[in-house]
Parts: sequence; structure tokens; C-alpha cells
Amino acid sequence: MLVLGIDPGSLRTGYGLVEGNRDLVRPLQFGTIITSPKDPFPHRLQKIYDGLKGLIDAHHPEWVALESPFIAKNVQSAFKLGQSKGVALLAAVHGGIPIAEYTPTQVKSVVTGYGAAEKRQIQQMVKETLGLSEVPKSPDVADALAIALCHIYSHSSRKRLGLSS
Repeated sequence: MLVLGIDPGSLRTGYGLVEGNRDLVRPLQFGTIITSPKDPFPHRLQKIYDGLKGLIDAHHPEWVALESPFIAKNVQSAFKLGQSKGVALLAAVHGGIPIAEYTPTQVKSVVTGYGAAEKRQIQQMVKETLGLSEVPKSPDVADALAIALCHIYSHSSRKRLGLSS
């Protein structure tokens, strides 16, 4: 299974393409789509969309996985995050790719075994699970890879239990 994990943000959108199943996973490509706070917000959304759509068109993932929104303290930030996530969803829909969403607690539980894991624990488990030479420098990339891993493991478990095709 090939999964594109996305950690949307208006300034930094992390992505991670992971291939595998419950027993063996490997990273194919990962990085960050970076926008400038000096650019008008609609142009930043266009850059995020174009970057994600390019990845989808080039790699044809079987799934796109994202984190479900969390409650933000800053309303303005929450709106921008929601709009960034919206263009990620649109890129997936335009690519004909099914979408899976997971809560932050689900991602942490599946990847680390602990639903309240800290960022550094997630980064370390992503490094170890994917056999990376170092921890991803960007927390956005680590989160995107963790989201992809969460989907692979969750989907494999559901499939094994006969709950998913």
C-alpha cells in the first residue's frame, strides 16, 4: 500500500510518502511545502495545492491520510489550518484518492503506543520504524510520516479483521 501522509499548515505543510504493510514499511519521499508569510494567503493555498497535487500525480498513492483538526487556541490560526487542510483534501479528491483521517491521539497511539506521546517521541519512532539515518529535522515531516504509518497499520489491522477491503 502506498500512502501520502499530510500535516497541513499555512506556512509549512509536511508530507510523507510511505509504502508497505504492517510487517514492512519504507519511506519513498518526504519533505515540506513552504510558503512565505509575505505572500497573499490565497497564493499560499495555491502553492500547497500545487505541491500536493504534483505529488499525487507523480506517485498515485492508494490513500491520502491526514490528521483530524484539533482545537486551536487562536481562532485565526484555526481558520488558516482549516483552509490549508481543505486544499489538501481537494488535491486528494481531484486525484481520485480515498482519504482517511485520524485524531492526534490515534496517530500517537498507533506510532508510539502512547496517546499522549511528545513530539520527540514521535520523531524517534518514525526514525526507527522507517530506518532513517536521523530524526526528521522538521516536526511537520515527522508528523506527516507518522500519519502515513498510522494509516498503514490501522488499515492492515482492519483488513486482517475483515473490517476493510
